[in-house]
Amino acid sequence: MAAQDFNVLLATDSYKITHYKQYPPNVNKIYSYFECRRKKGSQFSEVVFFGLQYLLKKYLTGQVVTEEKIQEAKLFYQMHFKQSVFDEEGWRKVLEKHDGRLPVRIKAVPEGRIIPRGNVLFTVENTDPEFYWLTNYIETMLVQMWYPITVATISREFKKILAKHLKATSGSLEGLDLKLHDFGYRGVSSQESAALGGAAHLVNFCSTDTVAGLLMAQRYYSCPMAGFSIPAAEHSTIISWGRNREKEAFEQLLDQFSSGPVSVVSDSYDIFNACKHIWGDKLKERVMERSQDSCLVIRPDSGDPAETLIEVLKILEECFGSSLNSVGFKVLPPYLRIIQGDGIDLRSVDEILEKLSDEGWSAENVFFGCGSALLQKLNRDTLSCAFKCSYVESNGKGTDVYKQPVTDPSKGSKRGRLSLRRNSDGFLETIERGAGKPEEDLLVTVFENGSLVKDYSLEEIRKNARLRDEEVNPTLHNHEQDLLHNHIMNGSH
Repeated sequence: MAAQDFNVLLATDSYKITHYKQYPPNVNKIYSYFECRRKKGSQFSEVVFFGLQYLLKKYLTGQVVTEEKIQEAKLFYQMHFKQSVFDEEGWRKVLEKHDGRLPVRIKAVPEGRIIPRGNVLFTVENTDPEFYWLTNYIETMLVQMWYPITVATISREFKKILAKHLKATSGSLEGLDLKLHDFGYRGVSSQESAALGGAAHLVNFCSTDTVAGLLMAQRYYSCPMAGFSIPAAEHSTIISWGRNREKEAFEQLLDQFSSGPVSVVSDSYDIFNACKHIWGDKLKERVMERSQDSCLVIRPDSGDPAETLIEVLKILEECFGSSLNSVGFKVLPPYLRIIQGDGIDLRSVDEILEKLSDEGWSAENVFFGCGSALLQKLNRDTLSCAFKCSYVESNGKGTDVYKQPVTDPSKGSKRGRLSLRRNSDGFLETIERGAGKPEEDLLVTVFENGSLVKDYSLEEIRKNARLRDEEVNPTLHNHEQDLLHNHIMNGSH
């Protein structure tokens, strides 16, 4: 049920208030769709679909139109436009005829599915011919889907990179779901951004400090606890002891959290001195007493990430030793690991792991944390997200419509009713002009006339988003990857 204090009449771009006056006479249906446009040269050729269920549950289900909300909107838009352009009569009909529930149908790909760019992700249409103007009225809110889709996509790209290196340097994918920790809560623009972005990351990983994302997964995706964290120090809890008592600060962490893993930021003054003389000497026996289940995780937080990590690993190896795993890469003792959370993005994490591999170190040794590059350094253009009208009906007669700007062919839109299918080559493709077969359509009705008709659990979504074999197999031939990429970028999905 949508929040009672939310007014959907006020949740749109100003100019949309006037659009009911602009459609052709006798129009009775508007049908629109959302996609992440294909863009050559982009680092992202496919997207993870996620977040629609939250928006529907939070804002659109149930009775969302009341007389009070109509009056609030009427007054607001009179002041805003300085003229009477608000469709008071139209909204009152929604209230009287449909009990304030939106006569709209939304079909979408299942959440968590991996879809090549350039394909339809969801469609929207009015179910009552009187309310054709509703379809694009709610565009503003629905296009905000760009954010959870983009975060889930970036998070999954991290997972591909981590899987590739973990498999190559350890022979397995054990622990992959914990390899990227969400540090982004404080770096986003709002609580809702933290919730949406944090939950989107949890589609791919189970490691986070963004509580808002966990709560969203719990409340909107039926997951009691979607992610995990461990006790960890910040600089304030270390430097409050004073520079000369850093060893005591570290020891306090070992004492207070003796039975499980603990992470200790160790660069407050000199990361290399801390690793060699405090962890590797003064507290060496205390560290060695710990087990794999209560390991010490040392956190560098400054300097060049790759160079710092390599130097820290060398120091820890000198102090604590290392062993070779089944594929011949070095691993620190099981009671000791590192987490790198500074300077992490898709490019740097790949470069760091390449350099560690070149030095003979397994990816098993390192966890990563990511904040702004995961949840904030992105926008609607990152995946070229767009919502366009493709079909209208007037006097019961349907017409396929489209845009085709001469100044930018990439902004051309799709035509007619759309469906998504898997073709005989196994690739996904969008069928335009109403030519698709209903039995082949992968789009599922998720919302109709004010009701959510499909409810996904995070467990289902995670299964849909899991990595494919070819994404974790470092021996995949390059020509096979090129074939898939060419199919996507040439529009043959």
